[in-house]
Amino acid sequence: MPTGVALRDVREQLFGAAERIVLHDGPNALTSRAVTAEAGCAKGVLHRHFADFDAFLAEFVLDRIARLAPEAEALREAAGTGTLADNLTSALTSLFESVAVAIVALITSRDGLRARLRETLPAGVPVLTEAAGMIAAYLTAERDLGRLDACADVDALAPALIGAAHLLFADRTAAPPEPEAVRRMVTTVLAGAVREP
Repeated sequence: MPTGVALRDVREQLFGAAERIVLHDGPNALTSRAVTAEAGCAKGVLHRHFADFDAFLAEFVLDRIARLAPEAEALREAAGTGTLADNLTSALTSLFESVAVAIVALITSRDGLRARLRETLPAGVPVLTEAAGMIAAYLTAERDLGRLDACADVDALAPALIGAAHLLFADRTAAPPEPEAVRRMVTTVLAGAVREP
């Protein structure tokens, strides 16, 4: 690797490599040697920019969580359009077909990584907690527009939707669930809370 490459470029290169490994081979295949080999750089590059491998993984997870912001904004902007079931089916499918499911498995399998993430994210399961916040913000906007019952508990509905969706997508070895299965789950969780037009 040439010297003088900007840190951000190296980080992106290494994070991209980590994501590809997690998606294709699962979290157990993620090692510093695998990441640098996939990124096409010397092993020392990773350790030059991060204190240790768990520090690298923590930054990788935080970077991927930050990438949820545009999806969260798009979902909030969808409030008042289409149907709640369609909007949520699309958002949950997009979220769980991404690297999110693999990252959750990575977090739960590495004590050192969880400890590092607790320094920044003291509660919940990273990625899932932020995803629940994204869904809660959307449901709040829909409630404010009158499309969700005024008494609907969005702080209970959002994690219920995230948990149920995670179970649908959790088996990385099987084909992802059909959109209709995701939609059926969404309509079941929201049953009684959606106001008919």
